[in-house]
Amino acid sequence: MKSEKIAHLERRLGYEFSDKGQLALALTHRSCGSRNNERLEFLGDSIVNFIIAEALYEQFPDAREGQLSRLRARMVRGATLAELGREFELGDFLRLGSGELKSGGYRRESILADAVEAIIGAIYLDAGMETCRSRVRSWFEQRLAVLSTTDQQNKDPKTRLQEFLQARQKSLPLYRVSSITGEAHDQVFTVVCELDCLDQDTLGEGPSRRGAEQQAARKALKLLGITP
Repeated sequence: MKSEKIAHLERRLGYEFSDKGQLALALTHRSCGSRNNERLEFLGDSIVNFIIAEALYEQFPDAREGQLSRLRARMVRGATLAELGREFELGDFLRLGSGELKSGGYRRESILADAVEAIIGAIYLDAGMETCRSRVRSWFEQRLAVLSTTDQQNKDPKTRLQEFLQARQKSLPLYRVSSITGEAHDQVFTVVCELDCLDQDTLGEGPSRRGAEQQAARKALKLLGITP
């Protein structure tokens, strides 16, 4: 990767690597071969969970454990990490095998989310915990600022949809898997959400059935006029 391209990404991240090889490895998907970002992803996953848990613990001193767990899950879920990846325009920097390139892997939520976790792991190895904590908190700052332990928005879409329907004595949604594509290690689930009170079904996609169901439920909420 050319030095000017690396510098461009580092400006987006707000961090300059001493060891550029760590960043290159964090951007290398397993489709490129055995030397890839999976180990950094494993490390970054643990680190981001800790840093966000710590931030929430400080931000909500009166919150119960269950409330903090739900907030953390919302912050570190794949969809949120992929949003960060898109903000950094990581798709322009990922190193993918030919198969992933042809299938548009640089746009895939799971690949973007994994790369963000890998970059977090790489920053930790390159500079230590304090610097890593500072960077991660800055990336999540605006998202953390709008959180509330009592806000209905903090509940996941499936829960909000179910509560909305139950309050109005409507039939609960039916979630149906319509397709599963991709390799066994990198599947994409497509789920249909069927509602009696809507004239059309909604579709959701994700790297897991649960994630696809959440996306389908979110679209159903929007059609019902219920938005965060």
